[in-house]
Amino acid sequence: MSGWCAERFAPVRHEFVRNFLERGEVGAGLCVVVDGATVVDLSGGWADAARTRAWAPDTLVDVYSVGKAVVALLVLQLVDEGVLGLDDPVAGVWPEFAAGGKGSATVRHALCHRAGVPAIRRRMRDEDLWDFGTMTAAVAATAPWWEPGTRHAYHTNTYGHLVGGIVHRATGQLPGDRLRPVVDGLDADLWFGVPVEHQPRCADVVWAPGGAPPAVDVDAPADDGQMVLLSYFNPPGYSSVGVVNTPEWRATQIPSTNSHATAAGVARIYQGLLEPGRLLSPPLLAEATRPQSVGFCPVLGEEVTFGLGFKPTTARRPFGPNPSSFGHFGTGGALGFADPDARVAFGYAMNHVIPRWQSSRNRALIDAVYRCL
Repeated sequence: MSGWCAERFAPVRHEFVRNFLERGEVGAGLCVVVDGATVVDLSGGWADAARTRAWAPDTLVDVYSVGKAVVALLVLQLVDEGVLGLDDPVAGVWPEFAAGGKGSATVRHALCHRAGVPAIRRRMRDEDLWDFGTMTAAVAATAPWWEPGTRHAYHTNTYGHLVGGIVHRATGQLPGDRLRPVVDGLDADLWFGVPVEHQPRCADVVWAPGGAPPAVDVDAPADDGQMVLLSYFNPPGYSSVGVVNTPEWRATQIPSTNSHATAAGVARIYQGLLEPGRLLSPPLLAEATRPQSVGFCPVLGEEVTFGLGFKPTTARRPFGPNPSSFGHFGTGGALGFADPDARVAFGYAMNHVIPRWQSSRNRALIDAVYRCL
């Protein structure tokens, strides 16, 4: 283990170590900022399953859906700038998106998983993942699975191409390019598309999801079960299965699923959000972090609350004890969140993926932080 921890937060360091000794952690980083000061910045374990590369402070790893909040931030900044309106139709900047009856889908619908395109209907190949234009065109051409705005379902993978596609059409920039000045201004090590020269810093994701992705039949009846299957496995590697540790996966831009970051990079994004007006205007941040859509989600299989890219804290998926907290989990337990009441920004990144967002590891770390406050 390396890094630093303020003595007041020694219980957090203790739980970080316990994650390795008792809870199966392989490699991880943790960063906690309180009142603008970094109080925990720890790295530990291994960057590969063979345990030959130590996890370093600058180790990057796929943080999966943690990136959804970050790509949403790029759209929200365009709203602040007056380039977009939350209730503007997506087709206003992306005319092709109106195909199939999606002309009524708004930017707000896209941000809170109500736009109706959680899955692509036509057959896609893994090779399509490496081309942002191919994927966004497929999302735009997809007929909606419901009338936009009338229900929600987690856009587990298409979110990156839907919301990232809005960024691209509104600015002419790919989301990874649009992101650079934002993260550079925060000294936040976070990427949509890791350049080749930075890929040696990437940790291998250690995940045995149970073999090859299931075969999908794009011509099967278009019910919720088909929608869920296609959302995860069309293309077969959309959720990273079978491709996650390849150079192609690391270099491509799927902001919903393959953002790579350090724990400190994630924490610094959320610290920036705690500073009024630095990344978003206070009124827009308040709107983005309040519940926008509440109800059963067939993709996640439970009642879910969505904000605009950010998830408000809930009893089922809490970001600490305070009601104004907001953030986003990633597959396997990666996490970024901010707590305006306690002035906490939190980033956790790891490479041993377990098949759920909330885990005994991140819960232990969050609980320890609040015991120390």
